[in-house]
Amino acid sequence: MVFKSNIKWVALIGLILSLFSLLLHLLLAKFSNVSLVEYSALAGLQEGLHSKLGAQRHKKLWGVVKPLESLQPYANPRSSYPVPNEKNNGFIYAKISGGFEKIRPLICDLVAISRLLNATLVIPEIQQSTRSKGISYKFRSFSYLYNEEQFIASLKNDVIIVKSLPEKLKSGRRNNEFPTFRPKSSSSPSFYIKEILPNLKKFKVIGLILTDGGCLQSILPPSMSEYQRLRCRVAFQALHFRPEIQVLGRRMVERLRDWGQPFLAFHPGLVRDALAYHGCAELFQDVHTELIQYRRAQLIKQGIVKEELSVDSHLRKEKGLCPLMPEEVGILLRAMGYPPKTIIYLAGSETFGGQRVLIPLRAMFANLVDRTSLCSSQELLDLVGPETPLPLDTFKFPPAKTEEQLKEEWKKAGPRPRPLPPPPDRPIYRHEKEGWYDWITETDTEPDPSPMDLRIEAHRLLWDALDYIVSVEADAFFPGFNNDGIGWPDFSSLVMGQRLYENPSSRTYRPDRKILADLFNITRENMYHPKHNWTLSVQELLNKSMGEEGLIRESLLSKPDSFLSHPLPECSCRIPSDEIPNQVKGNDGRLLYGGEDNCPEWMQRGMEMVKVDPGATERSKADEVELPDYETDLDEQPENDDTSGNTNTTLPFDQDDEMDPND
Repeated sequence: MVFKSNIKWVALIGLILSLFSLLLHLLLAKFSNVSLVEYSALAGLQEGLHSKLGAQRHKKLWGVVKPLESLQPYANPRSSYPVPNEKNNGFIYAKISGGFEKIRPLICDLVAISRLLNATLVIPEIQQSTRSKGISYKFRSFSYLYNEEQFIASLKNDVIIVKSLPEKLKSGRRNNEFPTFRPKSSSSPSFYIKEILPNLKKFKVIGLILTDGGCLQSILPPSMSEYQRLRCRVAFQALHFRPEIQVLGRRMVERLRDWGQPFLAFHPGLVRDALAYHGCAELFQDVHTELIQYRRAQLIKQGIVKEELSVDSHLRKEKGLCPLMPEEVGILLRAMGYPPKTIIYLAGSETFGGQRVLIPLRAMFANLVDRTSLCSSQELLDLVGPETPLPLDTFKFPPAKTEEQLKEEWKKAGPRPRPLPPPPDRPIYRHEKEGWYDWITETDTEPDPSPMDLRIEAHRLLWDALDYIVSVEADAFFPGFNNDGIGWPDFSSLVMGQRLYENPSSRTYRPDRKILADLFNITRENMYHPKHNWTLSVQELLNKSMGEEGLIRESLLSKPDSFLSHPLPECSCRIPSDEIPNQVKGNDGRLLYGGEDNCPEWMQRGMEMVKVDPGATERSKADEVELPDYETDLDEQPENDDTSGNTNTTLPFDQDDEMDPND
């Protein structure tokens, strides 16, 4: 009994001591501030360090390219520039065929030609919209895409522009009384002076049918620099999209900005014609390969491609003639340090290969968005406008073979034993159709475009216009397939040209696909786990592509095909600074870089006023980029090839490495 009583007293004393200890800890937690102050200081230090690192990383990924800050847009005439006279040589009307990337340069060339020939320009007709039946009655031809009134008013000091021919001349056009010409994109000014001008003076009206994405050679003699600046004024000042497109495009940019972080625009450039021209069919699978080969056979038949039908696509890719696939672009962006939460806007109304080729990129960057993600279906319908509905069921059964045709096929079936005759025909149900390419399983000839196909082509002009607005306003732009050497303008080059004109110091990547192909071949087996020196090589290459070295290369490759892709030095000026750029000339003697005029004094004073603002100075310093090397989010392998001792693997892109959007 005594032993049990002692145990009870010990237990009671232990319980009392425990309660006392708990009460003491509660009192210390309530009245003591020392530990809290120490913890707050440590947390503040960590937060400040994280914020500083985040700011440095933000600067390296999104800041301006400092060497190009002195370049400013300036396309005004430099010398005496007389106003056009109404008593001129006559009228020029034109029909323009092609997609968005061809229409824009063609209009600029038309205005320059009208000025050269001292003619009145009739607003050109955009065939992509006029060919579509039942399209919106509110927007037709030129006004389907651009603002006619702005176009006429902005160029009143350059060229006289009218909406249509005078009534007395319309009947002559309907009766084909006026000569028409089909100039090529490489046509020289002397061609127009010697061939076109005499006919213009004789008939007072000529017509131009334009399909090549241009009708005047891109590089003009130095004596015609004013015509180059006129091209810039047309492209960057006169060609405004109609108000409905501009409003929705700006709304899309605002919605991207509302997420509180910068965004990058990416245009894959996967277009069937370009892929067929270069023979990149083997980069795709299944029916897409057959579609590319069919289109390549057509280009060979038309004389556009002068090579064999079947070529080694992988060898072409090593030469830089095939596009960077979305998966490769995703790896490059991760190697540059862009975190998985980066917002990427996918531009382009046509991505050949569909969503399947975008799956790897979407896996690396979850915030991959396009116009359908940012706009409601009603907003897109309002942009299209009221249209006449097309028949819902445009499906047609293939023509049935006659008995004579079946017998003839049986006789030509080859040596015996012959196969059994086919089973009786059954109807082909709609759900068995493959899609817009269903014809390739039934016939060897691509059918003519259906009314729905023509309407979709017209709608693509609107989608490309929206993508163009967003891509120009993006904090960074990455092209998947520009400078393809096909001789036609491409969407990415036009975007890069306008970004170079409006904001040269913005981050615009100009990748060298040939060098990148070599880099990918080096790390093909460890693409998602590259070595450290591989990522450094990628960073160095892409960083240089945004600066002066990239501009010089761009001038050599893209400007001979499209002036709007590289409007330097004619359409820019330079703010004088301590660093005077070296003038770089090509083999033909033309200036590739550094030949810009000094900006006028009023522009220099405006820039000095901006520099006086201390807030603006601090902001500009925060955004400067000296293009250094920096870390990447890719899991890199060590330089030592011996990895047998390490069996632990990690995720290719660790979510813990993501950057907070608020940093």
